[in-house]
Amino acid sequence: MFRIGNHFVSKSVVALLGLEFLILLGAAYAGADFRFDHAYLSTAKAENYGLSALVFASVMSFSMTAMGMYQGSLRDGLRNTLLRLMPSCLLAFCLMALLFYLIPSLYFGRGIFGLAFLCAAIGILIARTVFFESSRSNFLRSRIMFLGAGKIARDCHELAEDRSFVQKYNIVGYLSTDGDCGAMGAAAMIPRLGDSLYTTAERYHVAEIVVSAENRRDGAIPIKELLDCKMKGIKVTDATALFERETCQIRIDTLQPSWLVFGNGFDQSFVRLFGKRSVDLFMSTLLLVLTLPIMLLTALWIVLEDRGPVFYQQERVGKGGKTFMVLKFRSMKTDAENGGVPQWASGNDPRVTRVGRFIRLCRIDELPQIINVLNGEMSFVGPRPERPYFVDQLIQQVPYYNIRHSIKPGITGMAQVRYRYGASVDDAIQKLQYDLYYVKNNSLFLDALILIDTLQVVLFARGAR
Repeated sequence: MFRIGNHFVSKSVVALLGLEFLILLGAAYAGADFRFDHAYLSTAKAENYGLSALVFASVMSFSMTAMGMYQGSLRDGLRNTLLRLMPSCLLAFCLMALLFYLIPSLYFGRGIFGLAFLCAAIGILIARTVFFESSRSNFLRSRIMFLGAGKIARDCHELAEDRSFVQKYNIVGYLSTDGDCGAMGAAAMIPRLGDSLYTTAERYHVAEIVVSAENRRDGAIPIKELLDCKMKGIKVTDATALFERETCQIRIDTLQPSWLVFGNGFDQSFVRLFGKRSVDLFMSTLLLVLTLPIMLLTALWIVLEDRGPVFYQQERVGKGGKTFMVLKFRSMKTDAENGGVPQWASGNDPRVTRVGRFIRLCRIDELPQIINVLNGEMSFVGPRPERPYFVDQLIQQVPYYNIRHSIKPGITGMAQVRYRYGASVDDAIQKLQYDLYYVKNNSLFLDALILIDTLQVVLFARGAR
């Protein structure tokens, strides 16, 4: 793993993305060679073909990213690759057709276009097969040992054993500490060798020690021994940092307040705020122009269904705990909360109208929030704004919940693209862990990734209710 703009990025993902970009670039040239038997690229007509090939590779890479082909949730295998590759090619075809219309000089013919897609698909399937097969090699995996054998260690074990995308770790075993509940069992334990922790780590060729102890009181963790391991080249990682790195979550059950205070991140500098506000204004204006016809049709449809109001305003909690009125297309009946008590939305909620079900599925109901962004009450990317009634409850029940209010809420966000629709306190905890990661590590780069993931959420109608 390495970091770009505070966000953790897998080296394997970057390597695969770079390899496939080169394959896509080659596929564009191969398509021209197959179509015209080497003659086309030597003509004056193809003098800008290099730019066309570069655009083709870039658009395909963007489409594959938007379809989740570089996410940790993608598992290896030909079938799973094909299920993502087909819609990726369709999206790329549509985007390229639009670019050809807007910039005719990029056009390189239907025959070359079709052959380039065919070569790209074959090349990617071969590359992914080789990549995933090579990732099974123990030689490429990091050997990891856990200091602690309780519940936190068990959660770390499940994370390290995850085979999504590529399996990164070989688990050597666990060393028990004072206060452990023994959740891992005797079979997973390894004996401590010699007088130091380093001796044991060296014997088992450990590359990283993850501190997953339940008891963090003075003397429970061998700090001097861990420092000795670190000074001799063994990486030492806290369980909280492991979850942050591998899942883009900050787990509140392993979180120590000092880790937040003394850790990096939480950038609220003028440069960051100015850059984010500039992007908010640009993206909101662009989206407003592009979706105006859709919003007009949606408003007409709502009026025709039940003659009720088009928009729905609801009080939400924003930055610093200040409330504001969020604007959405009305997707429920006008008497949805006759009792006056706010309710969580549920699956197949009977209060949702027919048009409401459709616009929720496509996230069209969120579009009027563009006005909230232009007014400065929301950002384009950030934690989902919640109602004061639920916020008061969640602050009492969920540790660190109020941290998400240190930045502006967003139309889309890390929790919205990584987790299903929340409708309970447990869901709120899971989403908070993603929100904490975003608040701590937010950057323009992470915003861009979330916006790309949002496209996948909209196209596949994930998480809507």
